[in-house]
Amino acid sequence: MSNLSRRKLIRTGLAATAGASGLAVAARLADRYGLIPPDHGGMYGPGETLTYASQRLLTRHSLAREFPSSQISKPPFANPTAPLSETFKRLQAGGFADWRLAVDGQVARPATLSLAELKRYPSRSQITHLACEEGWSYIAEWTGVPLAHVLDVVGVLPQGRYVVYFSIEPDWWDSIDMADALHPQTLLAYGLNGSELAVGNGGPLRMRVPRQLGYKNVKFITHLTVTDDLKRFGKGLGSGSPEAGYHWYAGI
Repeated sequence: MSNLSRRKLIRTGLAATAGASGLAVAARLADRYGLIPPDHGGMYGPGETLTYASQRLLTRHSLAREFPSSQISKPPFANPTAPLSETFKRLQAGGFADWRLAVDGQVARPATLSLAELKRYPSRSQITHLACEEGWSYIAEWTGVPLAHVLDVVGVLPQGRYVVYFSIEPDWWDSIDMADALHPQTLLAYGLNGSELAVGNGGPLRMRVPRQLGYKNVKFITHLTVTDDLKRFGKGLGSGSPEAGYHWYAGI
């Protein structure tokens, strides 16, 4: 069976079982095709599974809307952050010359990359909308290296299914599946509106996932891990977000 016809079959099955009485059936169908989110347990688990599986099947290759420069918000909003660590301040004082991004896990060539090295890779700029679950949003031009390129450099192994990404601030981490990790709009962003990415906006390096809500766009990225299983990270829910009451998959 071709991928197209298989996806059509799954979509049909999910739609047929999407009623309240059929959520559990939909969850079993999604499980059969590996479309279960890590936070699928609890009362809302079947609904979370249906949302994630349906979005993956219907929007896997869709693009977030990109805007003309005339619609860039002035100035872009920088939401407050807790006081940054002494380690961060030391790196900042040195102009982030010693900032490093470690990439490990299920990859053929683990690497540690400086900002200068990342900036020598092919870059992409995009004007997209960042929407926060708390109600604020803004449009800005983000510049960075596509995450897909970095993953190609290190050589993701066939079993890799997720990318877990960590901030230098220890409580900030999240993960995305390979559909979003390899998406052309997912960036390791180091620029904003034609300038260096300011600390208030997540500089010097921020994950930018324009197809998901703001909390997936973790600031101050220093570490990526490719894995086939999210259970060993945190409480096994895929990120710190569901541990705080949000959803792992925050597609928009």
